[in-house]
Amino acid sequence: MPENEETTEQGATEPQEPLAAPEAEPAKTDPWADPDAARKEIEKLRREAAKYRTKAGELEPLAKKAKELEDAQKSEQERLTEQLRAAEERAKAVQQRAVRAEVRALAAAEFADPDDAHAFLSVDDFVTDDGDIDTDAIRKELGELLKRKPHLARPADTSPRSPRPDRTQGSSGNGNRSSSDPGTIFAGLMDQALKGR
Repeated sequence: MPENEETTEQGATEPQEPLAAPEAEPAKTDPWADPDAARKEIEKLRREAAKYRTKAGELEPLAKKAKELEDAQKSEQERLTEQLRAAEERAKAVQQRAVRAEVRALAAAEFADPDDAHAFLSVDDFVTDDGDIDTDAIRKELGELLKRKPHLARPADTSPRSPRPDRTQGSSGNGNRSSSDPGTIFAGLMDQALKGR
């Protein structure tokens, strides 16, 4: 029966020890819950911010010098290209102002508010390839704009009306016509004073 003993020994399972639960990490405390801890955290953050401000102040002149070196290393062609681009932008802005002024001037005769005219039109459409302003195209577009939006037109009678005299107003309207002669006025006052007594 030694075989049985072996089977019993093999078949029997040894009791295993239960696995130990992992140790809980100590809970981190919220530094903002405790006023003293919060104050310390704020002071720490302030020191860090001051350190970064100081570093940024030290690096600013270096960044400026790096930009100057970069500009110095640009080729002459790149600089001239940038200057040409800036000059073209300025010229286009001046040209657009000139077209808007021309549109306003041509619209002044027919529009109630000449500024409305250029608000409804694209100023780029009136510049020729040579850079001139096409006034005929502006007149044509203004006419079509007035057909589409007649409420923008100037009213037919814009001359100021002169007031009509009204004879019923003033001292002549109530029958008490007074004379402008001081003697007559004084005499009238004396008559009224004597009759009143």
